[in-house]
Amino acid sequence: MQAVDFTTLTAACSEIRDRWLPARTEQVYQRDRYTIALLLRTLDQRGWLEISWHPQAAHICIGSPPPRIPDTFTFSQQLLHQLNGLALVKINAIAPWERVVDLQFARRPGEPALWHLYVEIMGKYSNVILTDEANAIVTAAHQVSQQQSSVRPIQTGQPYEPPPSLTGAVPSLSESQQRWQERVSLVPFALRRALLKSYRGLSPTLVQSMVQVAGLDPEATTDTLQPDNWEKLFQRWQEWLQALDKTQFQPMSTLPGYTVLGWGGVEPVRDIQDLLNRYYTLQLNQQEFTQLRNALSQKINNILEKLRLKARTFEERLQQSDRADEYRKQADLLMAHLQNWQPGMKLINLPDFDTGKPVMINLEPEKNAVQNAQGLYKRHQKLKRARSAVEPLLTEVKVELEYLEQVEAAIAQIDKYQISEDLEALKEIREELIQQRYLEDPEYRNRSAETASTNFHRYRTPSGYELLIGRNNRQNDQLTFRVAGDYDLWFHTQEIPGSHVLLRLEPGTIADEADLQFAADFAAHYSRSRQSDQVPVVYTEPKHVYKPKGAKPGIAIYKQERILWGQPQRANLYLTKLEAGG
Repeated sequence: MQAVDFTTLTAACSEIRDRWLPARTEQVYQRDRYTIALLLRTLDQRGWLEISWHPQAAHICIGSPPPRIPDTFTFSQQLLHQLNGLALVKINAIAPWERVVDLQFARRPGEPALWHLYVEIMGKYSNVILTDEANAIVTAAHQVSQQQSSVRPIQTGQPYEPPPSLTGAVPSLSESQQRWQERVSLVPFALRRALLKSYRGLSPTLVQSMVQVAGLDPEATTDTLQPDNWEKLFQRWQEWLQALDKTQFQPMSTLPGYTVLGWGGVEPVRDIQDLLNRYYTLQLNQQEFTQLRNALSQKINNILEKLRLKARTFEERLQQSDRADEYRKQADLLMAHLQNWQPGMKLINLPDFDTGKPVMINLEPEKNAVQNAQGLYKRHQKLKRARSAVEPLLTEVKVELEYLEQVEAAIAQIDKYQISEDLEALKEIREELIQQRYLEDPEYRNRSAETASTNFHRYRTPSGYELLIGRNNRQNDQLTFRVAGDYDLWFHTQEIPGSHVLLRLEPGTIADEADLQFAADFAAHYSRSRQSDQVPVVYTEPKHVYKPKGAKPGIAIYKQERILWGQPQRANLYLTKLEAGG
């Protein structure tokens, strides 16, 4: 993930300074453990200033509005208490070439600052610190104790101390090419490393693009460069310093990331705020998506493995209990033929009551015939009691297996991050599992089922009818029991975990065979059997779909169904063409 360097921070703050100052602070919201957003209002616009101290993605920019979920973080409440209603009047760097900016808040423009919000964009050491006008720390996103750092502790009540000064020479537009070249080539390092070690304000990404745009190899050693190579590189060096001096930037996305200098750009972006917001939202969403999907998959797999083992154990006990009637029959035979028993017998063969065929009965030689029969009767009763105890437990395990296999299928369908709704669907699965007590999360912020999202998969059938597909169990319930209308058709794979699929129909319209087959293909694709050639799919009217009392999310029973054979590969081919713009 590309980190915000000094150039990017300068460009972002310059744009915010020009377009958003002064601005009144109306709200503070903490999105997650690394990100806050300040709602700013100017005379002609309103927007959220996003500040992140994420160790890999620390940044500051005008971002998207936060979600409508209660904010339960303490840090944001402390900031709101101090900054609410005040004006953001200045955004200044605390020192030249430092990646620390000072956001100053006053009662109104022109008055001295009452509060300073220091934003330190320094990789894994990034932080956000609020101080009063005397520069005493009031709160910090991440407090650092004396034991954690004797060099620079950050704790409430202590004076704010800036980070240790950077080493390296200060870049200057007035420096001659000869002096600059001498400094860079003092030690014959690789060009990339030589630049980074010689001057402040540089980052690996900036140096890489600077050298490549100059047509050079970043790994070439400085002693191999020709005079014209040095001249081309110095021109790019000067371009960089002029952009900083005049605060004139050219935001563009690049294949690996972004640039604010236009170097190696593939697509221009409206402004730096949009560039940073889009890039870091995408990167952090992808990272969170991967981590959350792996965690959910592993948790579900572990639970399913234990449940399947438990189910096999119960089934083995039931198989053993199937011999209960056999033991009773043996006891009856023994009691009916007491005269055939002799002391010390270990086996006895007696004729079956119905067939007359011999039945072999194992005996305990130290017991008489009646005692052996009593033992067989006791074994019969014990196995009967075991069956009555085990059967409801097995039923309970099977219900739980059915539910979790449905969850497993939903996770499998969300196999890669493409849009923000993919991450949202995974978060809903996590919330559902927390509600069902399969997961624990001390930072969980409850969102009731009433607010289940409607970010369904949406497609159009050959006749133009809308097809809605749930992404997880909560959406399946929402789709089937809240969205579905009287004239729609409901689809689901037969006895196979998968998504609920709804074909929306207007009153008086009848779906063609092609529309029904289209819906069946997608129901098969969004199921656990998506790799099969053909999958049985049932469809019926929503009024014939019911939720059993006390059933878990996503579980439904149906009647008056008809069956179609869905072909998941046809749906997959359609989706591939759709992604390709076909």
